[in-house]
Order: sequence, then C-alpha cells, then structure tokens
Amino acid sequence: MERKLFTALQGEGSQKLNDSLSKQGFRRSQNVLYRPSCSDCAACLSARIDVQNFKPSRSQKRTLKRNAHLERRATSPWATEDQYDLFRRYLDERHAQGGMADMDVFEFAAMIEETPIRSRVIEYLDGETGDLIATCLTDMLDDGLSMVYSFYEPSQAKNSLGTWMILDHIDIAREAGLPYVYLGYWVPGSDKMGYKAQFDALEIYRQGRWERLTDPTAYEAETHPLSTDPIAEQVANISFPDGRG
Repeated sequence: MERKLFTALQGEGSQKLNDSLSKQGFRRSQNVLYRPSCSDCAACLSARIDVQNFKPSRSQKRTLKRNAHLERRATSPWATEDQYDLFRRYLDERHAQGGMADMDVFEFAAMIEETPIRSRVIEYLDGETGDLIATCLTDMLDDGLSMVYSFYEPSQAKNSLGTWMILDHIDIAREAGLPYVYLGYWVPGSDKMGYKAQFDALEIYRQGRWERLTDPTAYEAETHPLSTDPIAEQVANISFPDGRG
C-alpha cells in the first residue's frame, strides 16, 4: 500500500522548513511537503546531482548541441495559457493514463501558483519562432534547485528535452554557486525513472543520509518489505529547523 509522510507549508517558516526537509528526501506539492513511507518497500529514493562534480556524458553533450537554439526565460510562478496548452499536449501524448491526466486549467494554475516559498517558472523558447517548447516549475533552496515538475513539446521528444532541462538547471545552479539540483525520486528497476541514473555525480537519500549512486542494480533490495523502518522511527529521525526532532 502506498503511504506518505507529509507536513503543511504555511507561515513565516515555510522556506526554512522546505530547505531542511528537502535535504531529508522530502518533495513539495503546492503547500505540502511529502516523502514516500510505504509499509512494504523503500524503493522511492530522493535523487540530486552534485553540481561541482558533474561531467556530461557524450550523449548529454549531443543533447546540449541539439537544443542550443532554445532560450531560457525565468518568470514568477504565474500560469499562462501557453503553458497549459503545452502541458495538455505533453500529458495527452506521454502520460494519458497518469494521475494528472484529468487536470484542468484551474488545477494547473494551482500547481504553478500555490507556492509559499521562493519558486520560479523556467520557460524555454525557440529562439527563431518564439514558441514555448519546454517549462519547469523550480523551487529555490538554500543549497540548490529543486525541479518540481517539468513538461515539454511531445513532438520534439527526439531532442531529449527532459534531459536537456536537467542539464540547463545544472548550469543555472553552477552560475548561482548552488551545490545541488534535486530531481525528485528515483526507483531502482523503473524504466520510467531510469534516465536519472544516467547522470554523473548522482546522489540518493538512503537510510538517513546522502550517498553517491554507483551500480543502480545494487539498490533493488530497497523493494523488499524488510527494508522499511517503522513509521514511528522514521518520524523520530526527521530534523526540523526549529530544533524539533
């Protein structure tokens, strides 16, 4: 059964709470922070890239060249019609059976705009036509960038736009002097999330600490029921910025 630990983001301490819990494997969804805590496995492992030690592969260098015509534009977290149209094309083509498939324009606006912390919408435009090609909702943390949700023009899937947005966020973090880019969760053995393991200098949050990902197949034991700590122990081990825990 799927189970999560979660806490609300509200009030003056929202940014510090997000900064602190992101370092402990939590992710943000609007005004909620959550971390998977399933009773029968611990397969969802939070992943981040060590920016200083990252080196692109040959394939990733080709991806950078293929998308050199795209221009980055960072904006406030405000939803637009162009973003929603792109989002719908992306879902209809890539995730038609997913949990977000029925999201309407108001729910989309809430996903983008309901943020109590420092967030940006990073848009990528075709330098020649001005068309919106890709978008990422990004949180600004005290130690990096967190890619909350990204989507792109499905007709240009061959250009590896998802990978390219991660590469560009690595550049943004490097320019800003931030050490990490947070990618969300990586699941051992998952074809859908396998691309994350292709990034150099990838770290995963496992058993209360960050460690460098080496052999992805070595983590398949995380899907075993005995790999999960009791829920009370997980809660007790969370550190909060106000000294609780």
